[in-house]
Amino acid sequence: MLDKVIDRLHDPAVYAMPAMALLIVIELLAIKFGDDPDGRQGYDPRDHRASIITGLGALVSSTLLRTVALALYLLVYEYVAPWHLSPTAWTTWFVVFWGVEFLLYWYHRAAHAIRLIWAGHQVHHSSQYLNLSTALRRKWAQWFEKMVWLPLPLLGVHPAMVFTMHSVHLLWGLFAHTEKIRKLPRPIEYVFVTPSHHRVHHGSDPEYLDKNFGSILIIWDRIFGTFQPELHRPTYGLTKQLETYSIWKIQLHEFATMVRDVRGARTLRHKLGYVFGPPGWQPAEDTGAGHGDRPEPKSAAVELPGAAT
Repeated sequence: MLDKVIDRLHDPAVYAMPAMALLIVIELLAIKFGDDPDGRQGYDPRDHRASIITGLGALVSSTLLRTVALALYLLVYEYVAPWHLSPTAWTTWFVVFWGVEFLLYWYHRAAHAIRLIWAGHQVHHSSQYLNLSTALRRKWAQWFEKMVWLPLPLLGVHPAMVFTMHSVHLLWGLFAHTEKIRKLPRPIEYVFVTPSHHRVHHGSDPEYLDKNFGSILIIWDRIFGTFQPELHRPTYGLTKQLETYSIWKIQLHEFATMVRDVRGARTLRHKLGYVFGPPGWQPAEDTGAGHGDRPEPKSAAVELPGAAT
């Protein structure tokens, strides 16, 4: 049984790493030597390095947490699920695709709406650039991301199939993190998450905040009212930009700020608000600016040396 699980758990994202590295190099050359009609540099070597190192750390974290989640999901699959769907049937893969896609959309929305989850997710939004390396800039605190799949083993889907499909979604995300692809044909733009859609998602401009949460399909955003077309080139990053390329600060700064807010809160309700409220939440009687990085005006941003303007 364990051997079968390990065989099924071969991660497509790991197998694709050489191709991903090659694509990153090709994009870098295209950015460096290609035309940029907006007159903005598309990368900074220090930011690139921070994204890649962050991605390597996320791979280690993901492997460890995936092992723990797999053990839990196997127990649910074997002893709780009322039936088992055939892992070789195309209908099962159909269920897995739509299940992962739907759960990812709502998890992604929650990551922007609940500060405890946002404290990890903000890592991915912290770069002031949008290129293929940004796709690697992932959080190490992935416990919520790994636990969101519980409904699928309950429905009788083998856990290894769930993780495999999630990796497919991550690979699609690599394609979506670029400025070198402008607009695709209209039918594709209408159904799928494209670079244009995902550039909007990474924008810190007010009209772009909390939009386009889809993973492979953009239809969920169209259905649930979170779709926003690309109107202009976004300003990437957080609404209150980080002043650092430190990997540890990128990963931990929002958790540290959240803990400081909780310690300074006067009531239990306020403490819970700072953890489970939206980023930037403040008690109603407090008129000061929030400590969180979401509601700060764009003018409050502090530029990184060499960052795009």
